[in-house]
Amino acid sequence: MSKKNRLIILSALFVSLVAVRYLATKWLYDPFQSYFDHDYLLKPIPEYHGLKLFFNMFIRYAVNTLISLGIIWMAFRDRDLLRFAVKFYLLAFVFLTFTFFVVLAGELKDGYLFAFYIRRFIIHPVLLLILFPAFFFKKGGWN
Repeated sequence: MSKKNRLIILSALFVSLVAVRYLATKWLYDPFQSYFDHDYLLKPIPEYHGLKLFFNMFIRYAVNTLISLGIIWMAFRDRDLLRFAVKFYLLAFVFLTFTFFVVLAGELKDGYLFAFYIRRFIIHPVLLLILFPAFFFKKGGWN
């Protein structure tokens, strides 16, 4: 595949991440969206349905992950990096969601920031911002 075609696909994948960011807030259940936007200092945590919240966070994480893996593949074309990224994303999801729900079970008694940032790692493609530069420097640039 030519470099021009790969750049076009990479651009489309990045636009897809932006689309997920804006569309997921409309389509997926997330009672913490408005809470962390406005009321986190004044109100207790909102009522939430744990299984529904988990399922919707999983969908958003999975979509972001698939797009991120596509970006990693298009940029580096390296199966070992892709395998590592898949394992990294799976472990990160398990660790982050477990931690998020443990913090929620404690009703944010130790503060809201920890839950805020864990949620951000789950629902946004922050991990791509960590992996992409690391892979770039490991590979010594584009392939």
